[in-house]
Amino acid sequence: MPVITEIEDLKRIYKRRVPKMFYDYAETGSWTEQTFRENSSDFDEIRLRQRIAVDMAGRTTAAKMVGQDYAMPVALAPVGLCGMQAADGEIKAARAAEKFGVPFTLSTMSICSIEDVASHTTKPFWFQVYTLKDDDFMKRLFARAKDANCSALVITVDLQIMGQRHKDLKNGLSAPPKLTPASILNLATKVPWGLEMLQTKRRFFGNIVGHAKGVTDPTSLGSWTAEAFDPSLDWERIKQFRSWWDGPVILKGILDPEDAKRALDVGADAIVVSNHGGRQLDGALSSIRMLPQIMDAVGDKIEVHLDSGIRSGQDVLKALAIGARGTMIGRAFVYGLGAMGEAGVTRALQVIHKELDTTMALCGERDVAKLGRHNLLLPENFATRWS
Repeated sequence: MPVITEIEDLKRIYKRRVPKMFYDYAETGSWTEQTFRENSSDFDEIRLRQRIAVDMAGRTTAAKMVGQDYAMPVALAPVGLCGMQAADGEIKAARAAEKFGVPFTLSTMSICSIEDVASHTTKPFWFQVYTLKDDDFMKRLFARAKDANCSALVITVDLQIMGQRHKDLKNGLSAPPKLTPASILNLATKVPWGLEMLQTKRRFFGNIVGHAKGVTDPTSLGSWTAEAFDPSLDWERIKQFRSWWDGPVILKGILDPEDAKRALDVGADAIVVSNHGGRQLDGALSSIRMLPQIMDAVGDKIEVHLDSGIRSGQDVLKALAIGARGTMIGRAFVYGLGAMGEAGVTRALQVIHKELDTTMALCGERDVAKLGRHNLLLPENFATRWS
């Protein structure tokens, strides 16, 4: 068993074990991938303020997100196709999150269905939806999430039109995947992955096949997916979705202070500052660089979370110190899932938690809720270099 001390260790195992088309699906951005890269590299510009001679006994990373108690302010972000990173991937990730005491967010574009995940876990999880055209499908999807006792709804608002991701197109990664000679050859080299996939019945989009009108098998999925997303999405439509759910609602995909203010008007309980991991608008600023402006605009009026670019507990701490109440990790847990299944997700969470706890202590804080800008040294123009 290799020694895992950082998320990068899991990524190296993940890259060896998982077929290239699914590795590239996780490890890609749109167009030139500038935003994808800067999501992570911009964290490096932020420095930490060390403090000494502070009693560090009795530290806590416990936090509330949307009124719910968790072991640390880190949620597993909604990631499509987790069930292709590892057999029954969403179930494995949800179990790891439940045992660790953090929220798992199931994507609508998951391989395992809402019902699958609910039947293999004992605590509520969050559920993510896209802003699709089909009201009948959406209402039934909301009802299924309610029946599964999902404790929060995450509405992704930045995917009206899909950004172009070159690697996915070249690999034939679509819904369903279109295998190419190169991808078939690569699949044949991933024997342990393939043997696990042969042992599961869950290989297609469980929330859609058999539930969306006219989608009875993977063959009919492609045409439905091409037509499902709503390019006419506006704030009234988001407000309508909010009215269909009587629990906490989180809007994911906010990257501008003005949009953050609009989120207040539709009754959102929280927002996620996010650029979809650099997978939509290439050339947009990183989430962490936009966070200070958004906190200044709405931070005292709505709960703000952040995702895109987090690869360590130090990244989590930096986001919290700028003002976020919660964070989401996507790729960081997917590396663990693809590398080692449920145990890998657990290890990713352990790594993030240890880094967060240790860094918090060295910054002179005992309670994650007490983190603030006083713990950071920000470049003078970090949030205002572009205006």
